[in-house]
Amino acid sequence: MKIDNILAVRNDRFGEFLLNIPALRALKGSFPEARLTLVVNPYIAELAARIDFVSEIIPWEHKKHKLGEILRLSRELKKKKFGLCLIFNPSKEFNMVSFLSRIPIRVGYDRKWGFLLTQKMPDKKYLGLKHEVEYNLELAGMVGARTNNLGLSLSIFDAIINNFPGAVAIHPWTSDPQKQWPVGYFRKLTLKLIQDLGSKVVIVGGREEKQKSREYFSQLSPEATDFTGMTSLVELGVLLKQCRLLISGDSGPVHLASCVGTPALVLFRADNPGKSSKRWGPWDKNSSVIEKHRLADISVEEVFLKAKEMLRQNA
Repeated sequence: MKIDNILAVRNDRFGEFLLNIPALRALKGSFPEARLTLVVNPYIAELAARIDFVSEIIPWEHKKHKLGEILRLSRELKKKKFGLCLIFNPSKEFNMVSFLSRIPIRVGYDRKWGFLLTQKMPDKKYLGLKHEVEYNLELAGMVGARTNNLGLSLSIFDAIINNFPGAVAIHPWTSDPQKQWPVGYFRKLTLKLIQDLGSKVVIVGGREEKQKSREYFSQLSPEATDFTGMTSLVELGVLLKQCRLLISGDSGPVHLASCVGTPALVLFRADNPGKSSKRWGPWDKNSSVIEKHRLADISVEEVFLKAKEMLRQNA
C-alpha cells in the first residue's frame, strides 16, 4: 500500500513508550518515504525527538480531555492528511480522534470504542504471554510492517552531564506500589556496594521522588550522589550510559538503560502475569532479573551477589 504520512500514538509513561522503538522502526522501514509523527505524553517529547527517523512530535497528555480539546486536535490532524494511524496504548479518546480526523486506516486494539478502528486485534496483553516489544511489533505487523533490528536506541549523546564513569546507578522508586522493593533494602544495598565493592553509586529518579530520595540517601555516604529530580530524561540517559550497571525495580529507567547499552538488574514480583518480567523485563541480553512472588522475599544479599557477578562480567 502507498502511505505518505503515518501517525503513531503512545502517550503513557516513558518506559512503555521506549518499548515501541522497534515497532516504530518497522513502520519507517516498511514505508521509507512516509513521514512518521508521534503522539506522546508532553514530558516524553524531548526523549521521543531523539529517535532518528521520527519527523514530528505531537504532545497529548495522558488524561481525560474536554470535548473541545478533542475536536480541536482532530481538526489539526485532519489538515495533516495522515493515511495511517496506529494506537499502541488503547484509548477511547484517540480512537475517537483518529476517526474524526478522517484517517483512512486506523489500527489498534478492540477495546475502548474499538469499533471506530478499521483494523483491530484483541487486547490480551494482561495475560503477559509476550514481551511488550513483541506486542507492539504484532500491532505494526497488521499493516505489513516488519524489521530485523529489534534493538532499543536513541541519539542522546550530545547532552552534557557531570562525569560519573564506572558508577552503579540505583533507581529505588516505582509509580506502582505493587512493584516497589522496600526502599530500606535499596538503602542497605547502596551501603553494601560502597563498603564491600568500593563502588561509586548514583541515585536516580523523577522530580516527584526528590523529597523521598533526600530522606533516604542524601546523608548516606560521600560515595553516593543523589541525582533524583535533577535531570531531564535525555540527561538521565547520558548518565546511565556512563554507569556500569543499573539496579532498579520495574520502571522506565530500565528501558532507558537498554537504549544506551547499560546492563540492568531488575527486581520483579511474579504473581501478576500482566506485570511480570516476561512482559516488562529489560530488552537486552546483558541484563538480568530477580523475580519472586513477594518482592520483600528478595534479600539485599541476593541482589548484592548478583550485582557483584554482573559487574565482574562487565568489567
